[in-house]
Amino acid sequence: MANSDHFPAHLLSQSPAERLAYFTQKLVAHPRLTQAYEELWHAIGHANTTSLVFVFGPTGVGKTTLRRRIEQRLTEDALPTLADDPARLPVIALEALAPETGNFSWKDFYTRALLTCDEPLVERKIDYGVRGLHRDQTGQLFIRRDASTAGLRQAWEQCLRYRQPAAVLIDEAQHLQKVSNGRRLLDQMDVLKSLASLTQTVHVLIGTYELLNLLRLSAQLSRRSIEIHFPRYQPGTVQDIKAFTNILWTFQQHLPLAEVPDLVGRYDYFYERSAGCVGLLKDWLNRALAAALNDGQQTLTHAYLERQVLPFPQLKRIASEIKMGEETMVETPHQQAELRALLGMTPGPQPSQTEPPPARSQHPPFQRKPVRDPIGVDTHG
Repeated sequence: MANSDHFPAHLLSQSPAERLAYFTQKLVAHPRLTQAYEELWHAIGHANTTSLVFVFGPTGVGKTTLRRRIEQRLTEDALPTLADDPARLPVIALEALAPETGNFSWKDFYTRALLTCDEPLVERKIDYGVRGLHRDQTGQLFIRRDASTAGLRQAWEQCLRYRQPAAVLIDEAQHLQKVSNGRRLLDQMDVLKSLASLTQTVHVLIGTYELLNLLRLSAQLSRRSIEIHFPRYQPGTVQDIKAFTNILWTFQQHLPLAEVPDLVGRYDYFYERSAGCVGLLKDWLNRALAAALNDGQQTLTHAYLERQVLPFPQLKRIASEIKMGEETMVETPHQQAELRALLGMTPGPQPSQTEPPPARSQHPPFQRKPVRDPIGVDTHG
């Protein structure tokens, strides 16, 4: 009987490509991912259909993995109804590409969205009736370069009404703010609000902390939006230290190598070079394992890890972006006082100047009993 706490023993006789594929495909259903998953699933199921849902967090925290898990769940739940309605798409997942010219292109977005949703085997094709869009004899959709942005938007709205997705998931949504001035930044969100409202489709924007710049453009937008924070693991919290250690142990046990490397014993090193983000950690281990297997190594040595770690300037930039993003999430006494002043209220009680500062959280020395995290399983059970 295979031991689920360890990779299958037969993998050691497989090719490097097969061993790498095994580890690359493994996912750990860790606490941060599970919490974000449950919040997003609830938001899609219970939000007003005209709502916008913002999912934000650090680069490499696992947002794309979250999107794929939600996409999989929505598809599985819709399977019983698809036989009666083959034209329906349970979910539409897109990526907001970074613009090459400095400004985000809605024309490009609509074009790629329409092509993504055009299923060649669906019996009933959508007749968009828009100039610049036509189908060939096989029913394949073609979009000419002279198609207007307004026409493409009209076709996209019609597509959403016809396909009836439970949600539109837009990854890398921070790229929507690549515009020339503040006024156009507000216009970007007006477009998304109207798309959600006219098509009665929940739109989920997934991206970095830069998304907060879009979310807080107007009071009306904030009122109609749902925020989901997908944070990193914190270095000064006992619970987070334990969770990150468990993640390391799980990855350690599933590296298909003859000699299991000691990742857990070097917790500080792995935390520092991944910034507490599981996505960054996993990508790093994937690269290091690929190099070690290619060289016929029996284990994963420090030398291979060092060669594949992100360069220090890149890590420093990621850490700076994380710090700035997390600071925007903290409500300060100054902000509280400013809010009360705007509302015409008297200032609230001020913290005592004689009060000693709160003691720093202490945690026991690095000791743990290995605990297995769920791996390669659905987070919804």
